[in-house]
Amino acid sequence: MTIPTARALVNAQVAIESFDLSRNGAWVVYAARVVHRGAYRSHLWAVPWEGGRPRRLTEGAVRDTAPAISPDGRSVAFVHDAVREEKAEPQVWSVPLAGGAPWQLTRLAHGAGTPRWSPDGRRIAFLAQAGPDRFAVGPERKGRALTARRMSRTDFRDDESGNLGRRTHLWVVDARRGARPRQLTSGDYDAKEPDWAPDGAWLAFSADMGPDANIAPRSCIYGVSADGGEVRELVALRGDGERPAISPDGQLVAFLGTDIADAGEHDPVRLWVAPSSGGKPRCLTRSLDRSIGCDAWADLVEADDGQGPVWLSPDELLVIVGTDGRNLPYRISLAGETLPLVAPGRVVGAGLAVAAGRIGLSAGVDRHAAEVYAVESERTRPPNRLRPITGSGSAWQRSLPLPRWDEHWVKVPGGAMQVWVASPEGARDRPLPTILCLHGGPAGAWGPGGTMDSIMLTSHGYRVLMPNIRGSLTFGAAWAAAVRGRWGEVDAQDALAAVDALVARGLADPERLGVMGLSYGGFLTQWLIGANDRFKAAVGENGVSNQVSTWSNSYFGVHFDRRWKLGDPLSRAGMLRLWRSSPLSQVARIRTPLLILQSEEDRICPAPDNEQLFTALRVLGRETEYILYPEEHHEMKNHGRPDRRIDRMERILAWFDRWVRELPA
Repeated sequence: MTIPTARALVNAQVAIESFDLSRNGAWVVYAARVVHRGAYRSHLWAVPWEGGRPRRLTEGAVRDTAPAISPDGRSVAFVHDAVREEKAEPQVWSVPLAGGAPWQLTRLAHGAGTPRWSPDGRRIAFLAQAGPDRFAVGPERKGRALTARRMSRTDFRDDESGNLGRRTHLWVVDARRGARPRQLTSGDYDAKEPDWAPDGAWLAFSADMGPDANIAPRSCIYGVSADGGEVRELVALRGDGERPAISPDGQLVAFLGTDIADAGEHDPVRLWVAPSSGGKPRCLTRSLDRSIGCDAWADLVEADDGQGPVWLSPDELLVIVGTDGRNLPYRISLAGETLPLVAPGRVVGAGLAVAAGRIGLSAGVDRHAAEVYAVESERTRPPNRLRPITGSGSAWQRSLPLPRWDEHWVKVPGGAMQVWVASPEGARDRPLPTILCLHGGPAGAWGPGGTMDSIMLTSHGYRVLMPNIRGSLTFGAAWAAAVRGRWGEVDAQDALAAVDALVARGLADPERLGVMGLSYGGFLTQWLIGANDRFKAAVGENGVSNQVSTWSNSYFGVHFDRRWKLGDPLSRAGMLRLWRSSPLSQVARIRTPLLILQSEEDRICPAPDNEQLFTALRVLGRETEYILYPEEHHEMKNHGRPDRRIDRMERILAWFDRWVRELPA
C-alpha cells in the first residue's frame, strides 16, 4: 500500500457525526462530514435498517447536522449551516425523509440548534440564544464593535463560543411553514438538553442557575410547560444533574449525575431516576464502579461524551459506560441490574438510539472509524452481534495501512495499567522508533484503534505507545482519583513505566523515543522532558506550562484546579502547589527539542501560557518552535480547518523524523 500523506488522510476522511432512528425502526438518518476543496461539508443521508445503498437528503456547500426524525417518519428536522454565507447563523430546517427540497423552520438572529420533535409531531423544541448581550456597554450595531464589555461574573466565555454575551434558552416552534417560534425559558442561565414528556405537555431540561456558575458549577433538572410559564425544579443532587430523559409512561425522569458536593471528573457519573412530579432521586448504578458516558477516546469516532440515558422500556434504560478503555452499551434495569449488550472486543461507542425494540449504536469497531451498527439479539447475553448499517464512515480506510493494535498490561504501583500499542502493518516484534502519546483530561482514556496520528505515524515506521495512566477514566474511581494533587508524580511514573515495559519487551528502541500529547497530555509531555532526557524530541499541543496563570486564564481553571487539588494563588501555599506542578518551573532542565502547537482561540489552555515556555526556552537557547493556529480552538486536531489539520500532522511527522528517526552520526 502507498504510504499516506497528512493531506491524503485529512482529505479522505468521512466522519459520521450523528444519527437518528425512525420511530418504526425502519430508517436510519445520519450526518456525514467530508472535506471538499479544502472545506468541510456535512450532508444528511438515509439508509434502511436492514442496510443497503444510502440516499442523500441534503446537498450543497452546507454543514447539515443533528438529524431528528419526526414521529410519523415523514420529515427530518436538522441544523443547517450555509457555510458560504458568512453572516448567516445555523438554523433549524426540515426535509422530507422520502426526498425533496428542505425548508427553513427558524430565522432567529443568533441561530438555533438541537431540534427535538414533540411526541405528536406538531411541534419542535430547540435551543437558541436570546436577549441582549449581558455584558455590552454601548449600543449593539451591525459593523461596529461595542464600546466595552462589563463583566461582573466569571462565566463570560467558553472555548468554542468565545464571549458568552447571550444566554441559551429553550424554544418551541410549530412544525409548519411560517410558524413563529416561542421562547419558553428566560433568565441568567443556559438551558440545555431538552426532552419531551410523552404527553407533549411539558419538557425537562438541565441548567445551572447558580450565581457564578463557573466558580462553583452545579446543574439541576428542571421542567417547564410546553406553553411556557414557571420553571420548576424536578431534582437536584449535591453535584451535577444532567441529560434528562423522561420515561415512556411519563412517571420518571432518568438523568446522569454525581451526588458529591463539588464533584470532579474523577468522581463516577452515575445513572439516576426520580419521580417526574418531583421527589427523592434513586441511583441505579452505584454498584458499577465506572462512569456513565463516552470516556474512552478514539479520534475517528465522533463521540458525544455527554451521551444521556435512553429508555428501552418503562422498566429499562440504555447507557454507554466507559470501561477498560472502551465505551460499551449497557442495559440498566430499574432494579439496578447492569448488563453490557456487547462483548468488549475493540468497541468505542459514541451514540445510542432506540425505536420499535431496535437498538442503533454509532461506534468504532476493531481499528475502524465510526459506523452506525444494529445491536442484534439484544435480549441475549453477549456476545451480541454488531451488524453494520452504514459503510461510508470507514470505507475511506480500505486503502490505508491500518496499524496493528495490541493490548498490553503493565504493573505499576497503583495496579495493572492498560497500554495500547499501535504498530506498522506487518511489523515484526523488534525494536522500532516509538512515540509515547499521552491523552488529555486527565480524566479520559485511550480506546483501541482510532486516531489519525496513529495511522500517520505507524505508516511511516513508528510504534505508538498509548498508556492509560493513573488519572484515566474507565478503570474505576480509585484509578481516576490517584492523580489528584499529584500531577507530575504518579502520572509521570506510569508513563515512564509504559516506556520501560515496551523497551523490555523488545518493541521500542530506547535510543529513538519521542513523546507527544494534547491538553493535559501536552502538560505531561512538557513535564516529562523537564524531568529527564530520555526522549529525543517532544510535541506539546495546547498544553499547560504555568498552572499559576492558567488558574484564571482558563475559562474553567478555578473549579478545575480545586477539584484536582492543584492549588490556587489565593495563598502562598496554594500558589506554590500550582507552581510545583508547572513545567515552566523546571524549564532550565529542558534540553529535548520541543515543538509547541497552539490554537490561538483556545480558552481551555490559552496561548499566553505556552508563550511563557517558548520564550523561556528561546532565552535559554534551546531547540524549540512555536506554531500558532489562528481562529482555532482546543480540539483543532479533529475539528480544525482542514489545511491547518494537515499542517499540524506534517509538522509532527517532520519533527520526529528529524530528531527521533534519524540518529545522529
